[in-house]
Amino acid sequence: MSAVPAIPGSRVIVLFLVMLVAAAGNTAMQSALPAIASELDMPDVWVSLAFSWSALLWVITAPKWARLSDRRGRKQLMSVGIVGFVASMGLCGLVLWMGLAGWIGPVATFILFALFRSLYGGFGSAAPPAVQAYVAARTEREERTKALSMLASSFGVGTVIGPAVAHYLLFPPFGLAGPLIMFAVFGVAVLIALHVQLPNDTPKFAARGSVAAYPNAGSMNAPDAEQEDGQALDSTLPTNEVRLPWRDERMLSWLLAGLIGGHAQAILLGVVGFLVRDRLGLHDKPWEAVQASGSVMLIGAMATLLAQWGLIPMLSLAARSSVLLGSVLALIGVVLTGVSHDFYGISTGFAIASLGFGLFRPGFTAGASLAVQRHEQGDVAGKIASINGAAYIFAPAVGVALFSIWEPATFLLIGAALLFLILWGRRTLTLPA
Repeated sequence: MSAVPAIPGSRVIVLFLVMLVAAAGNTAMQSALPAIASELDMPDVWVSLAFSWSALLWVITAPKWARLSDRRGRKQLMSVGIVGFVASMGLCGLVLWMGLAGWIGPVATFILFALFRSLYGGFGSAAPPAVQAYVAARTEREERTKALSMLASSFGVGTVIGPAVAHYLLFPPFGLAGPLIMFAVFGVAVLIALHVQLPNDTPKFAARGSVAAYPNAGSMNAPDAEQEDGQALDSTLPTNEVRLPWRDERMLSWLLAGLIGGHAQAILLGVVGFLVRDRLGLHDKPWEAVQASGSVMLIGAMATLLAQWGLIPMLSLAARSSVLLGSVLALIGVVLTGVSHDFYGISTGFAIASLGFGLFRPGFTAGASLAVQRHEQGDVAGKIASINGAAYIFAPAVGVALFSIWEPATFLLIGAALLFLILWGRRTLTLPA
């Protein structure tokens, strides 16, 4: 915790937990929902649509919350995010529990579930930029990079913790709704700690928070290139807001690569829980389905962490190499996942694919950032966040719908997207000299 000496260690722990609990809760829910859909006899695509709705709201509201983090009340914005998370998880858990108990029908369960998921999408995105701005406003520039990197890693750690603990939270009387209820309780504990440990004192520096991407298993969030030199969250940035056209030739190919690869990853993440349930024959064994799905997601999240925290720093991969190598590994992993019918084959394939996407995502982010000048970084960072979030609006539902009709169609679509990205990217992904 020495990374942020200007802030007491107890407060840094609370800030870390604010970021972690939302990601962990979201991925724990993802690992449990395929089994819940089976128990309720709900069409799989309905479950994916509920997540799509939440992701859409996150993309719409996240930039607004990030702008609000430039002003006072950062502790209040953190509270808004945690309250939105707690309300969403708790109410979704109660609705699913009532549906599983037969007190309400599947259609009513889904409608209420989608409604309460909107609380997470609409308000949960308030916390990450507020945490970033809070830390940046209270640390010296040379300390800021380490502090923000440590806090950004909490999203990655959360994506590992969620699937890992989900099956331990299945208990009477809530059963399959247990992980949602328990993460709502965890959120309440974090909210209490936030108000006890974190005074809303006067910042040392002016600062602002950046937009956080929608948290999903295998999707890590790290400071963008300009944050890493300690300036993006500083008040020395130009006061005139830069607005670059989406067709700007310098960054267009990188943004398109992010859009293609992001959708491929979103489809795979959206379908993997249903794949595990179906391929392992766990329709009538919901608790075993949660454990198996959570284990596969855990392995994938760890592979992504290995790529972003280990391979990229160790190999010093350039942006273009990271995108192309990551796409090749992702394609291999997707093919293996698609043809596997046992736990070890699926988990191995998903791990290789996650490793590839773990290399791809920072590569496209760095490429888009390096393609433009320093004063244009803020606008590019916003576009990157929009692309990362947009991938989770329709892609998971489309993937699950195809999977329900004809399983190979999903993997053919992902494979075709990645193959196109590899061949097209070799020719078009360049950076200015």
